[in-house]
Amino acid sequence: MENQTASGDIRALIEPLHRAKFWMQLIGVMLIISGVLTALSIVGIIVAWIPIWAGIVLMQAAGAVQRAHESANPQDLGRALGRLRIYFTIFGVFLLIYLLIMVAAMIFGVGAGLMGMGGMA
Repeated sequence: MENQTASGDIRALIEPLHRAKFWMQLIGVMLIISGVLTALSIVGIIVAWIPIWAGIVLMQAAGAVQRAHESANPQDLGRALGRLRIYFTIFGVFLLIYLLIMVAAMIFGVGAGLMGMGGMA
């Protein structure tokens, strides 16, 4: 009886992720495709592995969610949530680096603009 209650609890916990499994897979595939397309450029080849890695991790998370929903096993639930943690960590670090580069480029652009205007006077 206790085992059935535990499996029902796990299914209830994983249900929202299970309903979003299609979107997780779709975003995973789109990230992989975008990474491959990014790799076609010379500069893009340096960062193309990030969306590819994130897409693979998200696809793995979707598969783990499916297994957790079918088996109602706590270890499968832990694996699914662990994969999602990795996905969000990858994108959090990626976006932080992106924002830092963007701010540095803006500061450089403003500085170059001001130096150019100073030469006109």
